[in-house]
Amino acid sequence: MRSAQQWFSEYGESHQNPINKSIHWIAVPVIYATVAGLLWAIPQPEFMAAIPWLNWAVVITVPILLFYFALSFPIALGMTALTVVCFWGWSLLERLGVPIWQTALGLFVVMWVFQFIGHHIEGKKPSFFKDLQFLLIGPAWVIGFIYRKLGIQY
Repeated sequence: MRSAQQWFSEYGESHQNPINKSIHWIAVPVIYATVAGLLWAIPQPEFMAAIPWLNWAVVITVPILLFYFALSFPIALGMTALTVVCFWGWSLLERLGVPIWQTALGLFVVMWVFQFIGHHIEGKKPSFFKDLQFLLIGPAWVIGFIYRKLGIQY
């Protein structure tokens, strides 16, 4: 498996333009959150409904977080924190009666439009066209950027 630095270096090759980078710093975490929201909104079978915190978002996020832990412990901690915030946010919106799947889907589409605008400005295709694993690297790249600004090693 490639190291976090190797992944981030390769991901960064198509994210050099300041406008594209700015778009990604906002859109990538929002897209991560919207995927969590879409998964959150899938109805649970009865055996899952018996456990209040268990839903499809939790089930599908576990192997994703294992990928991050294999990549880098500090990055995984950041991604776990982001995931918890996403789950808390969707849970809160759900209790307030906000339609989760519609909200998540709308944000998902808008953020992807911005992503493609950013890549048009950059003049390079999104990294995930080369390797789908970059869909997981994008959010970790944002966490890595924050860590570098704070002087945290990953």
